[in-house]
Amino acid sequence: MDFLFNSEQIMLREMVKDFADKEIRPIAKKIDDDQEIPKELFSKLAQAGLFGTAFPEEYGGGGFGEFGFCIQQEEISKVCGSTAATIGAHQSIGANAIYLGGSAELKKKYLPILTSGESIAAFCLTEAEAGSDAFNLKSTAKLIGDKWILNGTKVWVTNGAYADVYSVFARTENGISAFVVEKKFDGVQVGPNEKKLGLKGSATNVITFNDVAIPIENLIGIDGRGFLIAMATLNSGRIGLAACCLGAAKELLEASVSYAKQRKQFNEPLIKFQAVQFMIAEITTKIYSMESMIYRTAKRYDDKKDIVQEASMIKLYCSEAVSEIADKALQIHGGMGFSADLSIERFYRDARVLRIFEGTSEIQKLIISRHAIKKNGKWKF
Repeated sequence: MDFLFNSEQIMLREMVKDFADKEIRPIAKKIDDDQEIPKELFSKLAQAGLFGTAFPEEYGGGGFGEFGFCIQQEEISKVCGSTAATIGAHQSIGANAIYLGGSAELKKKYLPILTSGESIAAFCLTEAEAGSDAFNLKSTAKLIGDKWILNGTKVWVTNGAYADVYSVFARTENGISAFVVEKKFDGVQVGPNEKKLGLKGSATNVITFNDVAIPIENLIGIDGRGFLIAMATLNSGRIGLAACCLGAAKELLEASVSYAKQRKQFNEPLIKFQAVQFMIAEITTKIYSMESMIYRTAKRYDDKKDIVQEASMIKLYCSEAVSEIADKALQIHGGMGFSADLSIERFYRDARVLRIFEGTSEIQKLIISRHAIKKNGKWKF
């Protein structure tokens, strides 16, 4: 894939890789054990400009677009899934909803503080009865005077505890609408961090809104058109999530080859056994497919192409692939792979949720098939 990357993108990769290896890798296990990303790391991420990589420079971003964001997420995911998920929820969906749907004034107000890392963003769509059926929202917002009054509860909010700014979706008289809500607004309540199987350092919370008064200008886009903003935002989120899968997969391959060269059985290193070689071959082939799909789609996204079906395809393929890769990597490592002493066990746990959030594998299949049927089965992109 090197032929696709220009000099600026190569420099971005080298910078992020250096940062991740020096600042995140040494504390990745501690982040998982403590179930928290330290404030010092947030500050370092902000100083490195990693909270605004994709956004235009006019809003304080790096100007690298989705393509550059994928490069960043790939490198960070090689060392810590929790950190990558936190950045993704902030930049790819939380802040991006404002960028994609917000007025010029709303973007000018919020994006600079989000791209700089001064504030962290979260995306509040999912509810107890509105997961895969995202249209079934029960949260409501009523316009009273010059304020929107928001009531409802959101669940599984990534960055819930870390965020200062929320992109919130609620039902109005005209349909589903989107709003920017600040944590400091009266009536916002953040629940405790969820105890999870993986991505433990990523804060996941229930957020309740009780008669929260939102300034009228904090409506994102047009009243009643919020669902379209949510779906457009998730398209971007799925590309970034696929890049996280790719980064984890590459790290697992490198760790597996290294271990198989060192570990001996029957007086031979594991790498000599065909069973191990075949697993490595399968992992390598999936990585090539993942990388090709992701950067092709990211380029089309930056070129303003319709990538709804492609975003679902790469989210489906890459999330399923990284789970298979993590399983094979653990098998190659044997008992040591099952031990928390090695990072394989953490990658294995972190991979499982990737097939669930930002649209389950089953939802992706529905989207893909609907588009294929609409095109009469013809391969058109």
